[in-house]
Parts: sequence; C-alpha cells; structure tokens
Amino acid sequence: MASPGVEALLYLMDEAFEGRGIEESNESQALLTNLATVSEEQWQAKPPGVERTIAWMVIHLGTCKIMYDDYAFGSRTLFWDQPAVQPWPEHQAPMAETLAWLRDAQAGLRSHVAALDDSELDRPRMTNWGDERLTRWIIATLISHDSYHAGEINHLRSLLSGDDRWNYVRELNGG
Repeated sequence: MASPGVEALLYLMDEAFEGRGIEESNESQALLTNLATVSEEQWQAKPPGVERTIAWMVIHLGTCKIMYDDYAFGSRTLFWDQPAVQPWPEHQAPMAETLAWLRDAQAGLRSHVAALDDSELDRPRMTNWGDERLTRWIIATLISHDSYHAGEINHLRSLLSGDDRWNYVRELNGG
C-alpha cells in the first residue's frame, strides 16, 4: 500500500479520471464518466463558433499525460509530434481506440505515482518544457487538468445535444 500522501493523490487521480459521482442523477465531474455519454456523432462535432472537438480534447489530455509522465518519471525522450505521443492527426482519432489509448496513458502515469512514497512528493522533477517542479505539483496539475477538460467536454456535449440547462433546472421545468 502506498504511503498516506501518495494514497490521497491516487484517490484524487482516480476520482478526476473515472469517479462515479452522483449515480442517481448521472452527474459527475470525472473525465471518463463525462465521456461515457458522448455519441459517435458528438465525438468530432463542432457547434458554431467552436474549434475544438471532444476528440481533440481527449487527444490533448492523453498527450499531456504521456509527456508529463515521460519527463517526470521516464527517459525524457518524447516530443509532442511523435506517434507514441499523438497517434492520430486532428479529426482522425477513432473514438473507441482513442478512449482505450487514454486509459493506457492514465494507467502508465498512475503506476509511476503509485510507486512513490511521501518523501518523494517534494522532490523536484523535470517537466516537458524544461523546468523543474515538485512532484506533488506535477500530479496536482494533471488531476486538475482532467477535471478542467471534463467540464469542457460536459459543456460541449450539452451544446451539441441542444440542452445546456442544469439537470435540476430541467427537472424543475418538467424535462
């Protein structure tokens, strides 16, 4: 079992990535939970005035996980434009394969965090832009990154479905 600080970070990583949220109302801030209700049509769709698709946000999340992981815990040899980092060009990422790739990227990152002990959380590690940051900062940034983009995906999915209301407002208004 991981030490208490690492265990807490692993819990937060898991919640941000795949937490179930409030099951009765199907509300969650977690990334995979928000992605679970994205349709194939919504995956590459863009409402008017929007440039980023849900697919492209998922590619961005996966590439960041891979790059941060490689520079903080790995060989520091990867670059953004390599197929190992970004396997599909924009607008060509197949949904099922991309989601499996995202899960693999998360699993690799999570395994490196799980191998830490609390004393390593204040250790400086390299970032992919060449600066050092504390290990806990890198992990916290990646947790926040999942939550941030889960919210964007949730909102974009709502816009694409034509109903951007909060669930409780929808229920108060009878659907």
